[in-house]
Amino acid sequence: MFTLKFYKKIKHLPLILGVLSSASFSHANDFKSSIDYQNFKQKTMQTYGLTEVQVDWAMDGAKNLPNIINIMNRPGESKPWYAYKTNFLSEGTIKRGVTFKNQYADTLNRAEQQFGVPQSVILGILGVETGYGSNKGSFVTRDALATLGFGYERRAQYFKDELAALIAWSYKDGVAANSIVGSYAGAVGYPQFMPSNIPRFGVDYDNNGHVDLRNSAVDAIGSIANYLAQNGWQRDQPIAFQARYTGNKPDSIITKDLTQPIPYGVLKTQGITPLNPLVKIDDLDLVNVIQLQESYGPIYYITYPNFQVITTYNRSRMYATALWLLGTEVASR
Repeated sequence: MFTLKFYKKIKHLPLILGVLSSASFSHANDFKSSIDYQNFKQKTMQTYGLTEVQVDWAMDGAKNLPNIINIMNRPGESKPWYAYKTNFLSEGTIKRGVTFKNQYADTLNRAEQQFGVPQSVILGILGVETGYGSNKGSFVTRDALATLGFGYERRAQYFKDELAALIAWSYKDGVAANSIVGSYAGAVGYPQFMPSNIPRFGVDYDNNGHVDLRNSAVDAIGSIANYLAQNGWQRDQPIAFQARYTGNKPDSIITKDLTQPIPYGVLKTQGITPLNPLVKIDDLDLVNVIQLQESYGPIYYITYPNFQVITTYNRSRMYATALWLLGTEVASR
């Protein structure tokens, strides 16, 4: 069987490709009989300039993983805040974070200076996503994305597009598509980037000529900072402050769309103020209010646009709060 490296060299030779028919592939592709598969293949070929054989080759041996659909239907974000946060704000995770911070202090400082993203936020993302590299996921990324793309109706097109991006990236990177492992949702490496985000935001931060988010913590640090900066991070601006609410209509102050902040002065008249009296917020500051559920009742945060930037990584407000608090604690030790 041809190696991937050699296969890339012959991709424009139609006569040779003609002998590499689907029949020559050694393993079944669980998705090949899907009505959508041919459409997926055509779109992948058109978008990335790949051949039909290249797509089939990358999908050779792909397996359907039904348990992934079950996981998607019961996400961690369905838990209340007081239960959700225990997954991340643990002493063991914090200690791993401190060790990681000390090991990569120079890189974290460099990224903070270059991109304007606090190292606490970078540390928070790495902690929540993979426990500082201790758990990058064990699902074959190709199979996870194919299972979701051809079986998870709610976001099928998104996952098909990510599968196509994975196949294209695997050829560019010179690795077999079935050798890449990650989360059940198809995210890869230390920072758990989706495949389409790797070429868009990945940074060769260790300057070895290769963006490697699976093995290089240095590349991961630079890439996270680059991602947040390109998504609108505001240098030297706050993220959030815990707040006190004294009104009786909380639904009226809780933000529905974090991309539409309003002046703090408007919210202040409705009974929301910083919990810490030493915190001063200008009435013209554009902010949002979020509510989370503690075991003893609701708690509130006044959030700035940087909080919304974090949610571009994961839309969950609990996710953004957990990584902010985790990163802040790790950075402070």
